[in-house]
Amino acid sequence: MTNTLIILVAVLIIAALVQITRVSELLSEIKKQDPNKVTDSNNKTQGILFLVVGSAFLIFVVWQMITWNHLLLPPASSLHGQEIDSLMKVSMGLILIVFFALTPLLFYFVYKYRGNKNNKAYFFAHNNKLEVIWTVIPTIILTCLIVYGLRTWERSMNPDLSQAKIIEVYAEQFKWTARESGTDNKLGKANFKLVTDRNALGVDMNDVNSIDDKVVREVHLVVNKPVLLKFRAKDVIHSAFLPHFRVQMNCVPGLSTQFAFTPTQTTAEMKEQEGDDFEFVLLCNKICGAAHYNMQMSFIVETQQEYDAWIASQKKLSEKLLTQK
Repeated sequence: MTNTLIILVAVLIIAALVQITRVSELLSEIKKQDPNKVTDSNNKTQGILFLVVGSAFLIFVVWQMITWNHLLLPPASSLHGQEIDSLMKVSMGLILIVFFALTPLLFYFVYKYRGNKNNKAYFFAHNNKLEVIWTVIPTIILTCLIVYGLRTWERSMNPDLSQAKIIEVYAEQFKWTARESGTDNKLGKANFKLVTDRNALGVDMNDVNSIDDKVVREVHLVVNKPVLLKFRAKDVIHSAFLPHFRVQMNCVPGLSTQFAFTPTQTTAEMKEQEGDDFEFVLLCNKICGAAHYNMQMSFIVETQQEYDAWIASQKKLSEKLLTQK
Protein backbone atom coordinates (compact mmCIF):
# COMPACT_ATOMS: atom_id res chain seq x y z
CA MET A 1 0.00 0.00 0.00
CA THR A 2 2.79 2.40 0.92
CA ASN A 3 4.61 1.79 -2.37
CA THR A 4 1.38 2.42 -4.30
CA LEU A 5 0.87 5.74 -2.51
CA ILE A 6 4.46 6.78 -3.23
CA ILE A 7 4.05 6.00 -6.93
CA LEU A 8 0.72 7.85 -7.01
CA VAL A 9 2.24 10.96 -5.35
CA ALA A 10 5.18 10.89 -7.81
CA VAL A 11 2.80 10.68 -10.79
CA LEU A 12 0.72 13.60 -9.44
CA ILE A 13 3.84 15.74 -8.91
CA ILE A 14 5.01 15.08 -12.47
CA ALA A 15 1.54 15.89 -13.80
CA ALA A 16 1.48 19.14 -11.80
CA LEU A 17 4.88 20.17 -13.17
CA VAL A 18 3.71 19.47 -16.73
CA GLN A 19 0.62 21.62 -16.18
CA ILE A 20 2.68 24.46 -14.66
CA THR A 21 4.95 24.39 -17.73
CA ARG A 22 1.92 24.43 -20.02
CA VAL A 23 0.38 27.40 -18.14
CA SER A 24 3.68 29.27 -18.45
CA GLU A 25 3.71 28.68 -22.22
CA LEU A 26 0.10 29.93 -22.54
CA LEU A 27 0.89 33.07 -20.55
CA SER A 28 3.82 33.75 -22.86
CA GLU A 29 1.55 33.44 -25.89
CA ILE A 30 -0.96 35.86 -24.36
CA LYS A 31 1.83 38.34 -23.65
CA LYS A 32 3.21 37.70 -27.16
CA GLN A 33 6.57 36.59 -25.77
CA ASP A 34 8.83 33.83 -27.04
CA PRO A 35 8.72 31.13 -24.31
CA ASN A 36 12.07 29.75 -25.49
CA LYS A 37 13.90 33.05 -25.23
CA VAL A 38 16.37 33.14 -22.34
CA THR A 39 16.43 36.53 -20.61
CA ASP A 40 18.81 38.02 -18.08
CA SER A 41 16.09 37.52 -15.48
CA ASN A 42 15.95 33.80 -16.32
CA ASN A 43 19.72 33.51 -16.01
CA LYS A 44 19.72 35.28 -12.64
CA THR A 45 16.96 33.03 -11.34
CA GLN A 46 18.83 29.92 -12.48
CA GLY A 47 22.07 31.20 -10.94
CA ILE A 48 20.38 31.79 -7.57
CA LEU A 49 18.76 28.36 -7.75
CA PHE A 50 22.20 26.83 -8.31
CA LEU A 51 23.49 28.57 -5.17
CA VAL A 52 20.52 27.31 -3.14
CA VAL A 53 20.67 23.76 -4.48
CA GLY A 54 24.47 23.63 -4.15
CA SER A 55 24.36 24.84 -0.54
CA ALA A 56 21.60 22.36 0.30
CA PHE A 57 23.58 19.57 -1.33
CA LEU A 58 26.72 20.32 0.71
CA ILE A 59 24.71 20.55 3.93
CA PHE A 60 23.09 17.19 3.09
CA VAL A 61 26.50 15.58 2.53
CA VAL A 62 27.82 16.85 5.89
CA TRP A 63 24.62 15.72 7.61
CA GLN A 64 24.99 12.23 6.13
CA MET A 65 28.61 11.98 7.27
CA ILE A 66 27.68 12.96 10.83
CA THR A 67 24.46 10.93 11.06
CA TRP A 68 25.68 7.64 9.57
CA ASN A 69 29.26 7.66 10.83
CA HIS A 70 28.38 5.35 13.74
CA LEU A 71 27.40 2.60 11.28
CA LEU A 72 30.94 2.32 9.93
CA LEU A 73 33.09 -0.57 11.04
CA PRO A 74 35.20 -0.01 14.15
CA PRO A 75 38.99 0.28 13.71
CA ALA A 76 40.57 -2.86 12.27
CA SER A 77 41.46 -5.68 14.66
CA SER A 78 44.45 -6.91 12.66
CA LEU A 79 47.91 -5.59 11.86
CA HIS A 80 47.46 -5.34 8.11
CA GLY A 81 43.92 -4.01 8.62
CA GLN A 82 45.31 -1.00 10.49
CA GLU A 83 47.49 -0.19 7.48
CA ILE A 84 44.54 -0.60 5.12
CA ASP A 85 42.47 1.73 7.31
CA SER A 86 45.27 4.30 7.21
CA LEU A 87 45.37 4.09 3.40
CA MET A 88 41.59 4.48 3.29
CA LYS A 89 41.73 7.56 5.54
CA VAL A 90 44.41 9.20 3.38
CA SER A 91 42.49 8.45 0.17
CA MET A 92 39.16 9.65 1.55
CA GLY A 93 40.85 12.70 3.09
CA LEU A 94 42.20 13.76 -0.31
CA ILE A 95 38.84 13.10 -1.97
CA LEU A 96 36.95 15.16 0.62
CA ILE A 97 39.42 18.05 0.43
CA VAL A 98 39.01 18.23 -3.34
CA PHE A 99 35.23 17.76 -3.08
CA PHE A 100 34.65 20.53 -0.54
CA ALA A 101 37.06 22.85 -2.34
CA LEU A 102 35.73 22.45 -5.88
CA THR A 103 32.00 21.77 -5.42
CA PRO A 104 31.21 25.20 -3.88
CA LEU A 105 33.25 26.84 -6.66
CA LEU A 106 31.27 24.92 -9.27
CA PHE A 107 27.93 26.27 -8.03
CA TYR A 108 29.32 29.74 -7.32
CA PHE A 109 30.78 30.11 -10.83
CA VAL A 110 27.41 29.17 -12.35
CA TYR A 111 25.92 32.13 -10.49
CA LYS A 112 28.83 34.57 -10.96
CA TYR A 113 29.27 33.96 -14.70
CA ARG A 114 25.58 33.59 -15.59
CA GLY A 115 24.45 34.97 -18.92
CA ASN A 116 24.06 38.74 -19.13
CA LYS A 117 23.61 40.79 -22.30
CA ASN A 118 25.92 43.50 -20.88
CA ASN A 119 28.77 41.05 -20.36
CA LYS A 120 30.98 39.61 -23.06
CA ALA A 121 32.70 36.28 -22.56
CA TYR A 122 36.50 36.41 -22.51
CA PHE A 123 38.10 34.02 -24.97
CA PHE A 124 40.92 32.21 -23.19
CA ALA A 125 42.75 29.99 -25.67
CA HIS A 126 45.68 28.46 -23.81
CA ASN A 127 48.06 28.91 -20.87
CA ASN A 128 51.13 26.72 -20.48
CA LYS A 129 51.59 27.50 -16.79
CA LEU A 130 48.05 26.46 -15.93
CA GLU A 131 48.38 23.30 -18.02
CA VAL A 132 51.54 22.36 -16.12
CA ILE A 133 49.97 23.13 -12.74
CA TRP A 134 46.80 21.07 -13.15
CA THR A 135 48.69 18.23 -14.82
CA VAL A 136 51.84 17.94 -12.71
CA ILE A 137 50.31 18.46 -9.24
CA PRO A 138 47.60 15.75 -9.60
CA THR A 139 50.21 13.44 -11.16
CA ILE A 140 52.54 13.82 -8.17
CA ILE A 141 49.72 13.32 -5.65
CA LEU A 142 48.31 10.27 -7.44
CA THR A 143 51.77 8.74 -7.89
CA CYS A 144 52.46 9.05 -4.16
CA LEU A 145 49.05 7.55 -3.39
CA ILE A 146 49.60 4.64 -5.78
CA VAL A 147 53.05 3.89 -4.33
CA TYR A 148 51.59 4.04 -0.83
CA GLY A 149 48.81 1.66 -1.89
CA LEU A 150 51.20 -0.80 -3.56
CA ARG A 151 53.43 -0.91 -0.46
CA THR A 152 50.39 -1.49 1.75
CA TRP A 153 49.21 -4.27 -0.57
CA GLU A 154 52.65 -5.89 -0.58
CA ARG A 155 52.88 -5.93 3.22
CA SER A 156 49.28 -7.19 3.55
CA MET A 157 49.52 -10.01 1.02
CA ASN A 158 53.07 -11.19 1.72
CA PRO A 159 53.53 -11.31 5.51
CA ASP A 160 55.99 -13.54 7.36
CA LEU A 161 54.34 -16.98 7.55
CA SER A 162 57.11 -18.83 9.41
CA GLN A 163 55.26 -18.70 12.75
CA ALA A 164 51.69 -18.69 11.41
CA LYS A 165 49.11 -21.15 12.72
CA ILE A 166 47.51 -22.97 9.76
CA ILE A 167 43.71 -23.36 9.65
CA GLU A 168 41.58 -24.53 6.76
CA VAL A 169 38.18 -22.95 6.10
CA TYR A 170 35.82 -25.03 3.97
CA ALA A 171 32.85 -23.39 2.22
CA GLU A 172 29.71 -25.08 1.00
CA GLN A 173 26.09 -24.14 0.50
CA PHE A 174 25.25 -22.84 3.04
CA LYS A 175 27.74 -23.23 5.87
CA TRP A 176 31.38 -23.01 6.88
CA THR A 177 33.53 -25.71 8.43
CA ALA A 178 37.05 -25.24 9.78
CA ARG A 179 39.93 -27.68 10.18
CA GLU A 180 42.65 -26.95 12.73
CA SER A 181 46.11 -28.31 12.07
CA GLY A 182 47.53 -30.37 14.92
CA THR A 183 50.72 -29.97 16.93
CA ASP A 184 52.78 -30.39 13.75
CA ASN A 185 51.01 -27.31 12.27
CA LYS A 186 50.49 -29.23 9.03
CA LEU A 187 47.14 -29.98 7.45
CA GLY A 188 46.60 -33.39 5.97
CA LYS A 189 45.84 -33.68 2.28
CA ALA A 190 42.24 -33.50 1.10
CA ASN A 191 40.46 -34.51 -2.09
CA PHE A 192 36.87 -33.96 -3.19
CA LYS A 193 36.73 -37.61 -4.26
CA LEU A 194 37.05 -38.61 -0.61
CA VAL A 195 34.02 -36.61 0.54
CA THR A 196 31.48 -38.80 2.37
CA ASP A 197 28.80 -38.25 4.98
CA ARG A 198 31.35 -39.02 7.72
CA ASN A 199 34.27 -37.25 6.03
CA ALA A 200 32.58 -34.06 4.81
CA LEU A 201 35.87 -32.28 4.02
CA GLY A 202 37.35 -35.16 2.02
CA VAL A 203 40.42 -35.43 4.26
CA ASP A 204 42.87 -38.15 3.27
CA MET A 205 43.20 -40.20 6.46
CA ASN A 206 46.12 -42.13 4.99
CA ASP A 207 48.19 -38.96 5.23
CA VAL A 208 50.07 -38.92 8.57
CA ASN A 209 49.49 -35.17 8.84
CA SER A 210 45.74 -35.76 8.98
CA ILE A 211 45.76 -37.82 12.16
CA ASP A 212 45.88 -34.89 14.57
CA ASP A 213 43.72 -32.47 12.51
CA LYS A 214 40.57 -31.25 14.25
CA VAL A 215 37.33 -30.29 12.48
CA VAL A 216 35.46 -27.51 14.28
CA ARG A 217 32.41 -25.30 13.72
CA GLU A 218 33.99 -22.14 15.15
CA VAL A 219 37.51 -20.78 14.83
CA HIS A 220 39.62 -19.77 17.81
CA LEU A 221 42.65 -17.52 17.34
CA VAL A 222 45.38 -16.35 19.69
CA VAL A 223 45.72 -12.59 19.99
CA ASN A 224 48.90 -11.12 18.47
CA LYS A 225 49.79 -14.50 16.88
CA PRO A 226 49.77 -14.82 13.06
CA VAL A 227 47.33 -17.21 11.40
CA LEU A 228 47.21 -18.53 7.84
CA LEU A 229 43.71 -19.34 6.60
CA LYS A 230 43.52 -21.77 3.68
CA PHE A 231 40.22 -21.73 1.80
CA ARG A 232 38.45 -24.43 -0.20
CA ALA A 233 34.93 -24.67 -1.63
CA LYS A 234 32.75 -27.70 -2.27
CA ASP A 235 30.19 -26.49 -4.79
CA VAL A 236 30.22 -22.89 -6.08
CA ILE A 237 32.43 -19.83 -5.64
CA HIS A 238 32.07 -18.35 -2.16
CA SER A 239 33.90 -15.39 -0.67
CA ALA A 240 35.27 -15.55 2.87
CA PHE A 241 34.81 -12.12 4.46
CA LEU A 242 36.01 -11.16 7.93
CA PRO A 243 35.15 -7.45 8.03
CA HIS A 244 36.68 -6.61 11.41
CA PHE A 245 40.00 -8.14 10.34
CA ARG A 246 39.80 -6.57 6.86
CA VAL A 247 40.12 -10.03 5.31
CA GLN A 248 38.44 -11.21 2.12
CA MET A 249 39.34 -14.07 -0.18
CA ASN A 250 37.41 -16.06 -2.77
CA CYS A 251 36.83 -19.77 -2.13
CA VAL A 252 36.94 -21.57 -5.47
CA PRO A 253 36.04 -25.25 -6.09
CA GLY A 254 39.12 -27.20 -7.11
CA LEU A 255 41.50 -24.43 -6.01
CA SER A 256 43.13 -23.59 -2.68
CA THR A 257 43.44 -19.90 -1.76
CA GLN A 258 44.83 -18.34 1.40
CA PHE A 259 45.08 -15.19 3.48
CA ALA A 260 47.31 -14.52 6.49
CA PHE A 261 46.80 -11.94 9.23
CA THR A 262 47.52 -11.22 12.88
CA PRO A 263 44.58 -10.40 15.20
CA THR A 264 45.33 -7.56 17.61
CA GLN A 265 42.26 -7.51 19.88
CA THR A 266 40.52 -10.27 21.78
CA THR A 267 36.79 -10.84 21.54
CA ALA A 268 36.48 -9.82 25.21
CA GLU A 269 38.20 -6.48 24.51
CA MET A 270 35.88 -5.83 21.55
CA LYS A 271 32.83 -6.62 23.70
CA GLU A 272 33.94 -3.92 26.13
CA GLN A 273 34.20 -1.42 23.26
CA GLU A 274 31.21 -2.41 21.11
CA GLY A 275 28.82 -4.11 23.52
CA ASP A 276 28.12 -7.62 24.79
CA ASP A 277 26.51 -8.69 21.50
CA PHE A 278 29.72 -8.21 19.54
CA GLU A 279 31.47 -11.12 17.86
CA PHE A 280 33.98 -11.57 15.08
CA VAL A 281 32.08 -13.28 12.30
CA LEU A 282 32.97 -14.94 9.01
CA LEU A 283 30.50 -14.10 6.24
CA CYS A 284 30.10 -15.10 2.61
CA ASN A 285 30.47 -12.07 0.35
CA LYS A 286 29.25 -13.81 -2.80
CA ILE A 287 25.58 -14.33 -3.57
CA CYS A 288 25.99 -18.10 -3.66
CA GLY A 289 22.36 -19.17 -3.51
CA ALA A 290 19.01 -18.75 -1.78
CA ALA A 291 20.35 -19.24 1.77
CA HIS A 292 23.51 -17.19 1.20
CA TYR A 293 22.67 -14.97 4.18
CA ASN A 294 22.92 -18.00 6.51
CA MET A 295 26.64 -18.51 5.87
CA GLN A 296 28.14 -17.29 9.11
CA MET A 297 30.74 -18.70 11.48
CA SER A 298 32.11 -17.27 14.71
CA PHE A 299 35.76 -16.35 15.10
CA ILE A 300 36.91 -16.04 18.71
CA VAL A 301 40.15 -14.25 19.56
CA GLU A 302 41.54 -15.08 23.00
CA THR A 303 44.69 -15.48 25.05
CA GLN A 304 47.11 -18.36 24.57
CA GLN A 305 45.90 -20.05 27.79
CA GLU A 306 42.26 -19.85 26.73
CA TYR A 307 43.08 -21.19 23.29
CA ASP A 308 45.09 -24.11 24.71
CA ALA A 309 42.16 -25.09 26.94
CA TRP A 310 39.71 -24.93 24.04
CA ILE A 311 41.80 -26.85 21.52
CA ALA A 312 42.50 -29.58 24.09
CA SER A 313 38.74 -30.11 24.44
CA GLN A 314 38.29 -30.75 20.69
CA LYS A 315 38.41 -34.29 19.34
CA LYS A 316 40.86 -35.22 16.60
CA LEU A 317 39.34 -36.00 13.22
CA SER A 318 40.65 -39.57 13.41
CA GLU A 319 38.87 -40.04 16.75
CA LYS A 320 35.61 -38.64 15.38
CA LEU A 321 35.69 -40.98 12.39
CA LEU A 322 36.33 -43.97 14.66
CA THR A 323 33.41 -43.12 16.94
CA GLN A 324 31.11 -42.77 13.92
CA LYS A 325 31.84 -46.27 12.62
